[in-house]
Amino acid sequence: MEPYAEVVASYTSFAEEAGDSPCFVEWSLGVAGDPEVQRLIRTLPPVKQQPNLVFAAARWHGTPAPGPYAGLRATLLERWPEVRETILARSTQTNEVGRLATLLPAFATLGDRLHLIEVGASAGLCLYPDTYRHEWVQYDDPTVMHHVGDGPVLTCRVSGPVPFPERMPRVLSRAGIDLNPLDVTDADEMAWLANLVWPEQDARRARLAAAIDVARRDPPNLTRGNLLDALPRLLDRAPDEGSGEKAVTVVFHSAVIAYLEEPDRRRFAALMAGLVAEGRCHWVSNEGPNVLPGVTSTGPAPTRPGFVLGIDGRSVAFTHGHGSTLRWHEPATLDARTVGS
Repeated sequence: MEPYAEVVASYTSFAEEAGDSPCFVEWSLGVAGDPEVQRLIRTLPPVKQQPNLVFAAARWHGTPAPGPYAGLRATLLERWPEVRETILARSTQTNEVGRLATLLPAFATLGDRLHLIEVGASAGLCLYPDTYRHEWVQYDDPTVMHHVGDGPVLTCRVSGPVPFPERMPRVLSRAGIDLNPLDVTDADEMAWLANLVWPEQDARRARLAAAIDVARRDPPNLTRGNLLDALPRLLDRAPDEGSGEKAVTVVFHSAVIAYLEEPDRRRFAALMAGLVAEGRCHWVSNEGPNVLPGVTSTGPAPTRPGFVLGIDGRSVAFTHGHGSTLRWHEPATLDARTVGS
């Protein structure tokens, strides 16, 4: 076995998934073929060896992006102590609001009055689905087939019996949990978020800037803590409307549980299954297919890279990691409009 086989496998896999960024594809393949750089990365804790974090830290210390692999290599070899310090101090809290266009149909199937709790909330930017205009278009036709809401535009290509909401659900409260919640009013922390956006993706950078502006007008309620311990306590404090109108609590997460060790992933899945069974909340998950296999196994097998969208532990759709596509396979529970696959 190669001495750095795990690093090679991780970066080779990332190259296959990073087709939206030619720069990151080149960098990933470069690392996968460079034992000297692999040796440095292997000195990091396993959870800190992830490509996007290493690349972001190198960019933070001056690596031009987009740019050739030679620039990344030079930064890692010549400035490794500073880059390593940044990697250990920071995390990939991407907070991609584009995912909301894939999450909103799931939210809307659960109710039109929502208490939202995000696990792994970062800066809490995804707690504001009701402040955007969501536009859904067919895969092969840019014509908007359905939209809801007003504000900055989030566009998503769709197929299948998507349960488009006829009106925007009302968000009654917004709360989040993170080991290291970011402050939307802190310029340095928001600069790090912007640095996590992939090099060629200027539209995502603009979307992030708009999302930060939205959150700064009404900063989110974020709790610092381990999700396994903090979530039950946060649910205990969930608002009680007392108005007689039905409201539901939705716990959701995107690209978060992958950063837990395998035993904690299983603990989290069991925790959520129990909370759903007790009627304390609904659960919307949006993770890679191998992250929550119990969810993935309830639907068809994925045929391309991306995430599995789940509702209460049941696979309902496949999504693009940044929210650009939604392929719904579960029969819709609302007045759905089926589009071509």
